[in-house]
Amino acid sequence: MDIQLNNGSALTVSDDVFGREYNQALVHQAVTAFLAGARAGTKRQKNRSEVSGGGAKPWRQKGTGRARAGTSRSPIWRAGGVTFAARPRDYSQKMNRKAYRAAMRAIFSELLRQERLVAVDSFSVDAPKTKKVLEKLTEIGAVKGKRLIVTEGFDENVLLGSRNVPELGYVTPHALDPVSLVDADYVVITQGALKMVEEWLS
Repeated sequence: MDIQLNNGSALTVSDDVFGREYNQALVHQAVTAFLAGARAGTKRQKNRSEVSGGGAKPWRQKGTGRARAGTSRSPIWRAGGVTFAARPRDYSQKMNRKAYRAAMRAIFSELLRQERLVAVDSFSVDAPKTKKVLEKLTEIGAVKGKRLIVTEGFDENVLLGSRNVPELGYVTPHALDPVSLVDADYVVITQGALKMVEEWLS
């Protein structure tokens, strides 16, 4: 299949990568796994054995008329430990490489179908200015919404000119993830980056 570039020429790409049916269940799994992997899971509480103090028996076992107590750090006491204390946990989900790549193929195919994938021969600006980057995007037709620029290598001018714009991302093909692709209204990708993606997902 052919993808039209902004300069009017066409780029031939693989149907196997950019002509797939959209598999919602697989894409959902990839997005969920990616977001789960980003969770920190660092909460921690102290149980009765970890709370400071409580070594001495508060009062003798019998004869006081009060309920028996062996420590002042029991969970039912004020300043006691937590009954089922929270522990740090790993939220990451395993997703097979083949399934992940299949999900990425489905995402790219859907972006192309919906005309949200904008292929350009190159994307560069001559100065690290936000205005220059926005002018370039307007020229391409990616004017509004969340936009993601993908180039084959980092261009410092584009990086510095784009980081001050809300809802505008800039990555290389190696840093692509399902969430930023699904979330973007427009994915502006260079010819070189497109070939790298095709090579990766073939």
